[in-house]
Amino acid sequence: MPARPLSDETLHLIDAVRTALAHRSDVDERTMFGCYCFFVDGKLCIGIKREDLLVRLPPERHGALQEMQNTRELSPGGGMKGYFWVEPNGYATRAQWTYWVDEALAYNPFAKATPPRKAKANAPAATKKAPATKKGTGKVPASTTAKKKHSIFEADD
Repeated sequence: MPARPLSDETLHLIDAVRTALAHRSDVDERTMFGCYCFFVDGKLCIGIKREDLLVRLPPERHGALQEMQNTRELSPGGGMKGYFWVEPNGYATRAQWTYWVDEALAYNPFAKATPPRKAKANAPAATKKAPATKKGTGKVPASTTAKKKHSIFEADD
């Protein structure tokens, strides 16, 4: 069965995550469980499903994060500690967006690696996005998640 087309909102959110991670050379994009996922250094870091943002955060902070507005657990049964859905109101401003992206990236080096999935015979290979380099230097600019204005933000701080 063919995949359902992604909404404009979902495509904007995917583009915003790409922009936020553009300065990294270790990003891999793939789908998993109906979610569009960004793996950093081989580990699930950020995902998107419809208009919700999935972030992977320290499991030891699960209780505190669970109490935050506009967030909900990936698995309310407790099986997936540290994984949270952030609703659009939770990332509507640049400060909120930067908080979630920075928190997910800060935890990533400590996260357990996700085992590689087996490739299907007819499926295209996962894409790896190479960062843009500064002209003539070969160096990746030191971008941050808060530099570029993006259409997903209702307001800019």
